[in-house]
Amino acid sequence: MTVEFMPADPLGIGIELEFQLLDATTLDLVDGILPLLELCPESSYVKPEFIQNTVEIATRVCYSLAELDSHVHSLVSELDARCRRLGMRLCGAGTHPFGKRLALITPQPRYRLMEKADAYLSHTQITFAEHVHIGMRSGEEAIRLMRELKAYLPLLMAVSASSPFWRGYDTRYVSYRQRILAASRSYGIPPSFSDWQAFTDFLDTTFHAGIFQTVRDIHWDIRPQPRLGTLEIRVMDMQPTVGEAIILAGLVRTLVTYLRNTPPWARPPGLPQPLPWYLEKHNHYQVSRLGLAAPVISTARGDLKPLRQVFRETIETLRTTAADLEQSACLEQLCQTVSQGVSYARQRAVYQATHSLRAVTAALVSELEHELAAGNGRMPCSSG
Repeated sequence: MTVEFMPADPLGIGIELEFQLLDATTLDLVDGILPLLELCPESSYVKPEFIQNTVEIATRVCYSLAELDSHVHSLVSELDARCRRLGMRLCGAGTHPFGKRLALITPQPRYRLMEKADAYLSHTQITFAEHVHIGMRSGEEAIRLMRELKAYLPLLMAVSASSPFWRGYDTRYVSYRQRILAASRSYGIPPSFSDWQAFTDFLDTTFHAGIFQTVRDIHWDIRPQPRLGTLEIRVMDMQPTVGEAIILAGLVRTLVTYLRNTPPWARPPGLPQPLPWYLEKHNHYQVSRLGLAAPVISTARGDLKPLRQVFRETIETLRTTAADLEQSACLEQLCQTVSQGVSYARQRAVYQATHSLRAVTAALVSELEHELAAGNGRMPCSSG
């Protein structure tokens, strides 16, 4: 089977943000996507998701973080206003802290087929993510960078972790979203493909067997999108603020650019490297549990390394590339956020102070509302 990859500008970037829809009074999840879409008939950027308590913003292709930041803030501000008209609030996090109801599936043909295939799991996987798309010049480039970026998935998971609570419990994971999704067949770490032909051979087999119908049915933490000409990085939890989502997008864009332009022999020896699948899976689990506090396996022989050290060394390596992209401020703000506490740590701090998961949810809603009221994100990501 021939799957055509549509080349795209390597500087192009787009993101998808999955917001929780909450009842303004109870702050519990509400199945509000259908009435919300009726208020947004003209928007090509506001979309439904698999479950009705989610609204997705999918951006246009942008060519700088400043453009992306402005575009997303405009979209989210308008979406927030329309949610308020319906008695709803937007919330950004990988899971809802206390919601216990099963999800209601959005009544679209594709989603109905997914519900039929996945049965009960369809109604329990109530999670929310940020996806980043980066333009690729060819399918071969997409597969090569996908293979190399797999080693950085634990780091991206750790700095984006925002799902410590689930159905009223502190899970003692920083990204419990990953553990929820692990129950399904097509989530998590992808295989390592040698080239584009190997990937299309995989598609041929799985399509023929009826496992998947399209590439969209494959929900790995990172995947090619042939129709869009992108590599889609999907491992990150949804963020509480637009500013934090843009910072993560800037990190991904900087990392992809560095790996694209720097051959393996020219990279510092301490950077993450591809590992056998069983070691990758171990790191994935450990980081979903402990975040930056996790020791990760760094070599094929099993040597351990603190993930915080991996973070510091990676950021230092990326500084020149970030400056070339006029994204240096993004790395600095990321370092500040990590130092002060990423979302899961902030959520736990609120819970420790209040012993209330409703207060945790209210704090998440407040973070986004304060940002939107200020009219801008947490930092000027585009500054050099």
